[in-house]
Amino acid sequence: MLESIRSFLEQTAFSQVTFGNLVMYFVAALLLYVAIKKDAEPLLLVPISFGIILANIPPNLTGILDEGGLIWHLKKGVSTGIFPPLIFLGIGALTDFSFMLSYPITIFLGGAAQIGIFTSFLLANAIGFDLKQAASIGIIGSADGPTAIYLTSKFAPELLSAIAISAYSYIALIPILQPPVSKLLTTKKERMIRMPPPRPVSRLERIAFPVVVTIVSAFIVPQALPLIGMLMLGNLFREAGNVKRLVEGASRFILDSVTIILMLCVGASARAEVFLRPQSLMIFALGAFAFVCSIAGGILFAKFMNLFLKQKINPLIGAAGVSAVPMSARVAQKLATEEDPTNFILMHAMSPNVAGVIGSAMAAGVFLALIK
Repeated sequence: MLESIRSFLEQTAFSQVTFGNLVMYFVAALLLYVAIKKDAEPLLLVPISFGIILANIPPNLTGILDEGGLIWHLKKGVSTGIFPPLIFLGIGALTDFSFMLSYPITIFLGGAAQIGIFTSFLLANAIGFDLKQAASIGIIGSADGPTAIYLTSKFAPELLSAIAISAYSYIALIPILQPPVSKLLTTKKERMIRMPPPRPVSRLERIAFPVVVTIVSAFIVPQALPLIGMLMLGNLFREAGNVKRLVEGASRFILDSVTIILMLCVGASARAEVFLRPQSLMIFALGAFAFVCSIAGGILFAKFMNLFLKQKINPLIGAAGVSAVPMSARVAQKLATEEDPTNFILMHAMSPNVAGVIGSAMAAGVFLALIK
């Protein structure tokens, strides 16, 4: 009888669970709390946290992570680089680029906000990460989860869980991180700057835009085409006007389904023995540095542009140059209305916001081209 009980217990997870597994359960619980109680990126953090739970049940008992198991098969979409471009397809179908086309000068703010990528890349390399790992860490500063996953899966798959969770955690923390940086770098007078209403954008411009961007980006940084091309294809569906079924398929069925699988795989990469290392803590610190630098870069470049512009730009929209659409634009709007309840800059903030999506994909393409 006792032997039977002992044999049964050996077949359960209780006999093999480690302290590290328990810590990861706590991390998963924390992410669930932030996602559900605080309503911070729940569509992303809920499947990530559940993936963490699955990953930290002793795998030799479940087989879910082993070769041939469920997660092993799902991760093929990550390792082969299929899932992030499909995410971009859905994002393109949801994104309105007319704000950017109506005030194209603000595109430069989306580019300036990518400074965090390159500063953290240099810092990561300086403290001991190799070039591929440093590039993967730097891309956290784009606030673009799919791009971070895409680059990391090709350059440093061993860092995927730490980088992806870091990226999405900081995206969820935008309402906390963006306001203090914005207020520190701007004056009340600058936050009260009013901008003229965006000009109307013709249907021809909206349809031509994704085609032109695809061709130009392919010639300049062809390595970015899997991301840029799918983003622009989704946007072409949106602007064509007569393919609503394709828009719905890309923006709902494909985007939602792939998001669930991709986030589950990200969470399932966070095994205790992989995630709980000093290296992971360094990645979180570097990710925060990259993120803050990106926010500051957009703001400071807007202030620089105002030295030469007759019609001034509200520097708050520069912080929206990170790729978290539309959260960072909404935070910029909230900060503006705190100073002047009648000041409406949301549409202007959306311009560098969507430009940042393109900019982060281009930055990833630059890394892919230069680092072998």
